[in-house]
Amino acid sequence: MSDVKNILFIMADQLRWDYLSCYGHEHLHTPNIDRLAAKGVRFDRAYVQSPVCGPSRASFYTGRTVFSHGATWNRVPLPAGELTLGDYLRPHGLRTAVVGKTHMFPDRDGFDRVGLDPESELGRELGQPGFEPFERDDGLHPTPLLRRRGGTLAYNDWLREQGYEGENPWNDYANSAQGDNGELLSGWAIETNNRPARVAEEHSETAYMTMRAKEFIAEAGDTPWLCHLSFIKPHWPYMAPAPYHDMYGSETFKPILRDAAERTDPNPVYKAFMEMEVSETFSMDGARDRMLPAYMGLIKQIDDHLGRLFAWLEETGKDKETMIVFTSDHGDYLGDHWMGEKELFHECSVRVPLIIYDPRTEADATRGTVSENLVEAIDLIPTFLEATGAPAAPHRLEGSSLQPLLHGEDPADWRDAAFSEIDYGFYAARETLDVEMDEARGYMLRTKHWKYVHFRNFPPQLFDLENDPEELCDLGRNPDYEAPRQRMQTALLDRLISRKNRVAMPNQTASDLKRNEDSSGILIGKWTL
Repeated sequence: MSDVKNILFIMADQLRWDYLSCYGHEHLHTPNIDRLAAKGVRFDRAYVQSPVCGPSRASFYTGRTVFSHGATWNRVPLPAGELTLGDYLRPHGLRTAVVGKTHMFPDRDGFDRVGLDPESELGRELGQPGFEPFERDDGLHPTPLLRRRGGTLAYNDWLREQGYEGENPWNDYANSAQGDNGELLSGWAIETNNRPARVAEEHSETAYMTMRAKEFIAEAGDTPWLCHLSFIKPHWPYMAPAPYHDMYGSETFKPILRDAAERTDPNPVYKAFMEMEVSETFSMDGARDRMLPAYMGLIKQIDDHLGRLFAWLEETGKDKETMIVFTSDHGDYLGDHWMGEKELFHECSVRVPLIIYDPRTEADATRGTVSENLVEAIDLIPTFLEATGAPAAPHRLEGSSLQPLLHGEDPADWRDAAFSEIDYGFYAARETLDVEMDEARGYMLRTKHWKYVHFRNFPPQLFDLENDPEELCDLGRNPDYEAPRQRMQTALLDRLISRKNRVAMPNQTASDLKRNEDSSGILIGKWTL
């Protein structure tokens, strides 16, 4: 079997699994992503390890759960010694770079402890994390924050070259609109989201990042590479440039998924999240009418630019040696279940699209197929290692390679449950509940039939997905469902204690260490010699 030479690892930010036409959206047509699915495998039950940008991405980049790597929320750094995607692939000869967002931050305390300069080559490499920052841009640059970070941004510099003026064109053009009287309207306000961004489409963030990914691939030449094209959108601010801002009206929206019964004696943690400002805003009449056209337009724009990128790869012949992965770091409630943002464990938040195109002939039998296996974000690094021929690391990596599924195999020991978790200590919900920072934890286990959510010090949630696929009826406190709750709690405990924590020694070395004790003269429990 030949190895894959290159990997194009595409991630959209805050893209729901069901907002692509290949995943069933009736009005949001995404023909280029659909064409990728027709050439590869579309995974219908893919889940992230945490429905928040930072911890989710940390798990994608390490192949380990949040419970293991410890980067539990945005701006919480990965420990300096944690290995990431680049650490696995660079020694195998792949140039590993990011274009766009990682939402990861350096472990400065860890650097200080070992005397590592964060501005040194190794310090920058660890802080990125593990990616060459060809175009690192997390996409959140309001002017006060930009000033605190020194005021520089490559995208802003490029926008000025295109004729956009001012201290922060990202804020004033790419993520702002113009009012009826010429005033500047911030894209952070949902009431503004139905207006076009002041930036021309060809100068928007999506266009820019796609251009920069193409430039990286061209620069890499014949050197094997992994390019993490990490789009900033459709994450907020929900601002789309013309003509994408008004392509979709209310007749194209998916029906809102919520029920008044969800607000009647809800789970305490869920109730606290429903009472946060973002949820109340998204539950307002008219909120979806303002922001959904932009959200959908931003997805359509990504699809159009990917179409051009895919065509270029085909023209250059690189598609024949490049594995292409398309996914998202988490979903978006968009008002469903009386919620805004993400964070909790309904399908619209924790389930993501995942499409993989494997160019090798061994994958021909699965082209255009749909897998219903439960897969997780942590499965991608093992997949990349196996595809490129890089050494496996089963003592550290907690996921499973998807290569057997891509090549038509049906592993008998494939997982029967998907796992995710949340550290909600950073949210107003924690203060509403009056719990300590370290107590604000939630864990999800999702099987084919059940979804179980364990909140520390609060009642659980339980959903019967077979009879209630829309997750509108919480059985977490229903006395008739004690048996499935106990089964799911036991399974969750098993998943938690199966984490990989002997990360500094491979399995074979550990086995040899014990087996070699006798030959080294360490003799324990002998009656005679």
